Amino acid sequence: MKLFAILLAAFATLAVYLFATAPTPLPDDAEASLQSIPTERAIAILAAHQNLARTLYTSEIVTAGTRQGLKFGEQWKQREIDEGPLPALFLREIGTIIQKSELNLGLFLGSDFPISPSNKFDKDQMASFNKVKDTRGPVFSIAKGNGKFIAMFPDFASVQGCVSCHNAHRDSAKSDWQLNDVMGATTWTYPKALVQPNEFARMLVILRQSTKQAYESYVSKALKFNQTPSIGSKWPRDGYYIPSADVFMQEFDRRAAGAALDAVLKTLTSSSYSG
Repeated sequence: MKLFAILLAAFATLAVYLFATAPTPLPDDAEASLQSIPTERAIAILAAHQNLARTLYTSEIVTAGTRQGLKFGEQWKQREIDEGPLPALFLREIGTIIQKSELNLGLFLGSDFPISPSNKFDKDQMASFNKVKDTRGPVFSIAKGNGKFIAMFPDFASVQGCVSCHNAHRDSAKSDWQLNDVMGATTWTYPKALVQPNEFARMLVILRQSTKQAYESYVSKALKFNQTPSIGSKWPRDGYYIPSADVFMQEFDRRAAGAALDAVLKTLTSSSYSG
């Protein structure tokens, strides 16, 4: 019976993530059957889904859109500039929205050679980032002073357009980036070492909501362009179009659904249980 409750909770969590605006409390027997999730594992799942959203935006909106005449840049929020956010700024927008939630969950993109000084790692962050660069994998730690859990994931130069942009930028502190270099790291923070099942579901919901809101900010800006792209069901690969927020999220959900279920089941079944 416990295994059944665990699987039921896993599917409930996935459904909440994809469709709900707030998690419905799990039944008492299911909640009792689930052990707390280590924050390390919960954040790893969030990071994987954040990466899916950013990859979708980078490849299907920025890269494809640039070929059709759409523009993206750092000053995208200025009223007179017809640009959308670069991938890093799209991520920053997601992080800003997440940090306004009630969960005290933090998301920050930093580097040792950032274009913007505000994204430069401090001394303590650099200690972890050096390990990230050495291992090319995630590094987990506890912050000195406030005891927050910190998870740092490598940010790779996976697209030639990003490499070329950073190398040519007038404010770049480094001009010899190459594909697959570790350009920086996404850093997540959370105040607790363990996450309860409903708390984890809420994290997933907030990540999805924040992704949608960040994309809606781009759509709102695009509607004010001098040459307004057609907004609906079509994507930039088809012409001077951008998908609506609902269409964008449907594609994100399609890509994330299998990963979410796999991650949740892996998280639950890797914990010890009896029954």
